[in-house]
Amino acid sequence: MEESSLKSGFATIVGRPNVGKSTLMNRLIGQKIAITSNKPQTTRNRIQTVYTDPKRGQIVFLDTPGIHKAKNKLGEYMVSVAASAMKDVDVILWLVEPDTEVGAGDSHIAEQLKKQTAPVILVINKTDTVPHEKILEVIAAFKDLLDFAEIVPLSAKTGDGCDVLVEQIFHYLPYGPMFYDEDTVTDQPMRQIAAEIVREKALHALKDEVPHGIAVSVEKMKERPEKNPMYDIEATIICERDSHKGIIIGKQGAMLKKIGSNARFELEKMLEAKVNLKLWVKVKKDWRDSDFLISNFGYRKDEE
Repeated sequence: MEESSLKSGFATIVGRPNVGKSTLMNRLIGQKIAITSNKPQTTRNRIQTVYTDPKRGQIVFLDTPGIHKAKNKLGEYMVSVAASAMKDVDVILWLVEPDTEVGAGDSHIAEQLKKQTAPVILVINKTDTVPHEKILEVIAAFKDLLDFAEIVPLSAKTGDGCDVLVEQIFHYLPYGPMFYDEDTVTDQPMRQIAAEIVREKALHALKDEVPHGIAVSVEKMKERPEKNPMYDIEATIICERDSHKGIIIGKQGAMLKKIGSNARFELEKMLEAKVNLKLWVKVKKDWRDSDFLISNFGYRKDEE
């Protein structure tokens, strides 16, 4: 295929917390890179992934933290990451749930999007959860908020409608060579993905009051020089209170063992190798309001 016939560009996924941005991105690129959970603010960093079609070109997706009202420095960092990811891209995907009433959160995002120059595609997610007539009502509720380039209903969970979205994204990308090799899927360092997988499993296992206050730091990730591949990974779950530490460890270590077991399963699948995973829990009071600790746990200011 001639390079001149290929299209390549950047597409940012924005939306309120918990509307399915990471699930959509994982679906579009065909494998899991971004962690998901049913808790808001799961995604904290901008995550870049690459969709390659040898005949059409390449879409570089930017998955962003949910746009919300910040309550601490970590929240401010997340909102600034989401805002900066809307600049200098070729197309913006605004992901919404099938609600017929536009809430304050979506109205705020609409105001942010009005300042952008890139075309905006309204993506109505979770179509598998409502009847078809409801989707028409959602379109009617949102269509006048912005001059949308396209409106695409889909289900990130089932994949229904995702091909249509990819087609529409390519329509708005410029002609040009690919940015990455065909086998590149993400720019995320493996160590960071490993930390995020541990955090995902902790989010799934823990009660609502703990997850927002945890981070994961991977201190060691080393492949053993053996015939059968094996990794030694040592990670620390950081929490804000002593009481949270007790919850994370659980009775006789049961909760930490569950988190470790679930994370090991996912890591082995991703690395295609055996994993020896060791987890610790440490308390760092109010780390979400410390610039030093925020950057120390991988939330980098240079991404703003």
